Amino acid sequence: MAEDFAVVTAHPSMLDYIDALQKKNAEALSFYPRQVFEREVENGRLFLAMLNGQPCGYIYAGAQNADVKLHQVCIQYDARRRWYGAALVQVVEHYANEGKAYTVTLRCGFDIEANEFWKALGYGVVAIHDGGIRRMRKINVWQKQLMPSLFEPIYVEPERGKTSAAVWAKHKQTGLITGFHRGKTMKKYRALVLAKANDDS
Repeated sequence: MAEDFAVVTAHPSMLDYIDALQKKNAEALSFYPRQVFEREVENGRLFLAMLNGQPCGYIYAGAQNADVKLHQVCIQYDARRRWYGAALVQVVEHYANEGKAYTVTLRCGFDIEANEFWKALGYGVVAIHDGGIRRMRKINVWQKQLMPSLFEPIYVEPERGKTSAAVWAKHKQTGLITGFHRGKTMKKYRALVLAKANDDS
């Protein structure tokens, strides 16, 4: 790796840079308010990639548990396809190893080019979930085993496809879609909207 590349967990412009890059890549990332990043700087869970003294990407990682979750991974466009992202991930995998994690896990929309990146780094898809109503995308759950376990992971083929805002746009006008949902609430809400869409067709 080039000598001008480094990964840091503290930098004067870290919060401004991460917040701006998150907004710039809003279609590909889950959204987190700035207050979350302010808290996670203190926890040492934000990893900032530096190239020639300038930020070029970041990872927001979860706590050092048996499974370390990567909540956000983003490399700015002009630094992609040059393996700076791989070097950044390697640093975070070391962070996971220090906490004696067995696995590292992340979620990636089925339409995002980064799926090929994760495959190239030795990650495999262990599950596929439904995403939200706005984009109607499938979410590939990528995982890498860092330490041997009793059972070998069962990998599946990653889902591929394109997003569609047709259902969201239609029911935004009807008033059925009224807010933002996550987790179990989102699953129920998605089922309700799709059932209504099927009734209307």
